[in-house]
Amino acid sequence: MGILQAIEDRLDTLHPKERELAEKLLGHPQEAVGMTISKLAEWTGASSATVSRFCRAMQFQSFADFKMKLAAELASQPAAGQYQDIVAGNPLADIVSAITANHVRSLTDTTNLLDLQQLRAAISALHGAGRIDLYGVATSGLVAEDFFHKLIRIGKAAAVFSDHHMQLTSAASLTDRDVAVGISYSGETLEIIDALRYAAERGATTISITRFGQSTLSSHASIRLFTSSSEAGMRRGDMASRIAQLHVVDVLFTGLVSEHFDEYVPRLERSFQTVRQYTGKRERNPS
Repeated sequence: MGILQAIEDRLDTLHPKERELAEKLLGHPQEAVGMTISKLAEWTGASSATVSRFCRAMQFQSFADFKMKLAAELASQPAAGQYQDIVAGNPLADIVSAITANHVRSLTDTTNLLDLQQLRAAISALHGAGRIDLYGVATSGLVAEDFFHKLIRIGKAAAVFSDHHMQLTSAASLTDRDVAVGISYSGETLEIIDALRYAAERGATTISITRFGQSTLSSHASIRLFTSSSEAGMRRGDMASRIAQLHVVDVLFTGLVSEHFDEYVPRLERSFQTVRQYTGKRERNPS
């Protein structure tokens, strides 16, 4: 799951008091969401300052924000079940059910992690951008391509780069009027880190889309968006993470068009009609 999995992943990096707090949260999450910050501090043997520091380290705005999102995650847990990996000889009906459950769980976990203030900031930056450059490789590169296709349809000056040299070339030419979006599930993809860091140095607004928790990529971003951090199975081909990233992209795109409806919807309609006319001609005049 999103929050608890991220806490477990970071246990070895925490200071002793923060680790004690994290282990208590992992063992008794339901009890924790019903406590005040002072009560939680007393219960775990930490200080209120340690609790606040832990919440900020886990990318939450405050203890109240942490409690709200943890409560939402726990509420969705019974219905969602556990992520399921690929196993040999599964009946086809079970495969359909398992993959559907994985995708639903990924979407639910990611939704619980979305920060509306960060989303609004990202939408505002994308709307005002003179140019939007998108960076991603492998599966995350496919997500970047998807976002590019959406932005082009509403007339945004966008480009997508999966080659490292071209990513750096792109970043070097950005200005403070532009936006760079780095997409990496782990947040530790060196090529994307380099590109976003150089984009930030050029003054561009930088947006990261990574799994939940601290990462090198998100540290170089002025706007940080997170997806579910559960992708434990080695045989799933990044299916859950891809669905989660596409979900964030769809939310960004829909929010952008919705907030500036009169400007973007006519462009969407124009692009749709242009493609429709072209495909209609091809159908009437087959080669």
